[in-house]
Amino acid sequence: MFNKRSPSQVPGRDEPSSFGVSSTGVMSFGDHLEDLRKRVFYSIIGVVPIFMIAFGFGRPLLQLLIEPARHQLTKAGQGSQLLATGPFETFGAVIQIALIITVLLGSPWLLYQLWLFVSPGLYKHERKIVHLLIPFSALLTVLSVLFLYYVILPVILSFFIGFGAKVSGELNVLTAPVPEGIVFTMIPVLEADPPDPTVGMMWINETLHQQRVCVDVIDGKPIISIMNLTSNIGIAQQYRISEYIKTVLNMGLAFGIAFQTPVVVVMLGWVGILNPKLMSRYRKHAIAVCAIVGAFMTPADPLSMLLLAGPLYFLYELGLFILQVFPIERVLGGQSMRETQDESAVTDEDAGEGE
Repeated sequence: MFNKRSPSQVPGRDEPSSFGVSSTGVMSFGDHLEDLRKRVFYSIIGVVPIFMIAFGFGRPLLQLLIEPARHQLTKAGQGSQLLATGPFETFGAVIQIALIITVLLGSPWLLYQLWLFVSPGLYKHERKIVHLLIPFSALLTVLSVLFLYYVILPVILSFFIGFGAKVSGELNVLTAPVPEGIVFTMIPVLEADPPDPTVGMMWINETLHQQRVCVDVIDGKPIISIMNLTSNIGIAQQYRISEYIKTVLNMGLAFGIAFQTPVVVVMLGWVGILNPKLMSRYRKHAIAVCAIVGAFMTPADPLSMLLLAGPLYFLYELGLFILQVFPIERVLGGQSMRETQDESAVTDEDAGEGE
């Protein structure tokens, strides 16, 4: 039997959800399983519409995710198209994106169902801590996504695409006199596409590194066929869409977890496991741990490791700063965690004697 007490048994608690609590105030193991089953069912039902909407916007989201790679490939003089080597590869990438978006957007609902399951067994001070940490955790998750997309991806892609483009250097191409009677066709080189191309027009878009041809005009909209151009290099880089999306999503998961460092530090500090003064003395050890975590949670390259380890240590310092500015006594209105736990133990004993 699990003693999951009702509010009437424990003075000083807020009114929690009374779902699954019997008239005697005690939940049996079967009651717990029934409560868990319903919360899991409600969680799934709640996120199914989110998945359907995310799948409907899957292709625009896929375009958004591959845009940093296309931009860096174009800057390096490479073809900006990614490859799909199987008929289901692009569809599978869209499914992965839809699942991640479902988890991100559905996390408030999932956390709410989790809260309804555990809240009846929490004390007032425990609920207050959770109410403060969950919004902080959600904010850090959003910041991790923005940091990855706008900072990390451009830097990593620029480094590796540029590194690959310079491996072989420029190729030495022989030159020879042009035979008589040869006339070269002149293709205009433009910085942007012409505004109203007609069928048959051909030009080179210097910005996109593409040779483009207008093959048709349908309802006033030109239909353009393209051929990607690459610089005079030995290695042409073309990435598979499934591998690229898998890498981006794995990095997103790594950064999302790493950005929860302040939440973990603050929570452990508030419950008395970590001491701010002790944490300040072991900064060198924290740096080493951040480097190890960065090496394990990113692709096997020094740049990615440093780009995660640096923010990770900053977040460690942020958690330490929050812990020093907002100690548990200040959060609980002057009471320490031990005093609050003692009061809770007393009320539990009183409730047990009343039974």
